[in-house]
Amino acid sequence: MTDTDVIIVGAGPAGLMLAGELGLAGVRPVALERHAEPRDTPKASGIGGQILHLLRYRGMLDRFEAAGSDPHPPPRFPFGGMHVDLRHLVDPPMQAVAIAQVDTERVLAERAAELGADIRRGHDVVGVSQDEAAVTVDVRGPDGTYRVTARYLVGCDGGRSRIRDLAGIPFPGTTYPEVNRVGHVAVPDSVIVFDNGDIEAPGLGRIRAGFTRTDRGVFAYAVTRDGMFLSTTEDESAEYDDDQPMTLTELGDSVRRVLGADLPLGDPIRLSRFTFKDRQAQRYRDGRILLAGDAAHLLPATGVSLNLGMLDSVNLAWKLAADMHGWAPTGLLDTYHDERHFAGARALLQTRAQVALRRGDDPAAEALREVFQELLVDESALRRVGALIAGADIRYPQPGSNDRTLAGTFAPDLALRTDEGASSVAELMRTARPVFLDLADRPDLREIARDWQHRIDIISATTDHRPADALLIRPDAHIAWAATIDEPADTVTSALREALTVWFGAPVKSTVPNIR
Repeated sequence: MTDTDVIIVGAGPAGLMLAGELGLAGVRPVALERHAEPRDTPKASGIGGQILHLLRYRGMLDRFEAAGSDPHPPPRFPFGGMHVDLRHLVDPPMQAVAIAQVDTERVLAERAAELGADIRRGHDVVGVSQDEAAVTVDVRGPDGTYRVTARYLVGCDGGRSRIRDLAGIPFPGTTYPEVNRVGHVAVPDSVIVFDNGDIEAPGLGRIRAGFTRTDRGVFAYAVTRDGMFLSTTEDESAEYDDDQPMTLTELGDSVRRVLGADLPLGDPIRLSRFTFKDRQAQRYRDGRILLAGDAAHLLPATGVSLNLGMLDSVNLAWKLAADMHGWAPTGLLDTYHDERHFAGARALLQTRAQVALRRGDDPAAEALREVFQELLVDESALRRVGALIAGADIRYPQPGSNDRTLAGTFAPDLALRTDEGASSVAELMRTARPVFLDLADRPDLREIARDWQHRIDIISATTDHRPADALLIRPDAHIAWAATIDEPADTVTSALREALTVWFGAPVKSTVPNIR
């Protein structure tokens, strides 16, 4: 017997996203957070990339847009001391919502609570043990110490994860000797803003919008509708406490060191500081202990880790829920490490490339940056880099012989016509249930899917320019299997049966239809 099904350690974005997704799947987790109150130390200033599509599929994106400062900021993103500018693309592969991390966490906490999660703040994990049946956690709370047991524990407790250390999971990588200071401030009257975005300040003259590189570091800024966003990057080996807030004076001192003169700064809207680490846990699972978010990976660039961690949680939640509900096929939970370690490595690839672009100071490095910017003039290259930043180019490796081109990719949001009216893939995914989507009126395939009807929704629909005859979509909106157009029954039926078994366990025979 256990006290709960899943213990989540850490109530940051990854932990709260996991709590909500588990609740949506009918599992009631306990989330333990050592801080007594939500932290207001400025950290990430937005969410973006592939997580936005997932939030829209869950019907949640409008909540984040309403809570943020700008639901549709221009798609122009820093990349290795330069910018990747997607503004002229009609459908940019990378988009964002400007929202402070404290507001992201608030929205996620509200959703998790609505779905039944027990979020305990001021509860610090001091010990963990596990056996073949359960995990036992010793907790120091406001009223003293206590013990709680669960089937699984997920460490979402950040880059300095105690859970990862207690589980003995190695966390190799590199810490770079540089600090990035970021400020969003009002523009003072003494700073002139030109129509092209350049600024002019006393003692500095005219400064071009974008990145300015000196022999003391990198300065970057952009004028926003409510002020000025600026940052500095300097070589510095000091360690900073994540909860130690940055001051306007610290930012101003850094700007003076990089530019050689003072830049007047108005009232601060947001101030934050980042150090750069390149680390990935060797494994995301050790028995009944799993890792997600920064506990599993740290990236040497801003703007990626939070989104990557939330996607970890979406991938993990339905697999844990399948185990809780007793139908998880053998090896399902192990695919969490396989898939998300792969995604983390892909994120490390592009952020390591940013390090190479950002840190080089000699003529060869300057030439590399110039060539990179020239390549981004071509739309195909620009789209490819944008998708890489967004995490939209992920195709999970598929088990067995299923090598179909759509399998492993994120399901496109097809507009659907059903007997009940207009729908879409996004609407079908709101409940986070698996979906078998018949797009070509294939009764032979629907008949096979009926043996799993208690675990999956079976939908018949039509769409313009169908990408396949049928799709099997997992709760995390990734395609588990696809039937190519007009694929004959003698090859497609066995492959569908195999995919259903691999992802959703043994069939359950029933004569009650579940088709709509």
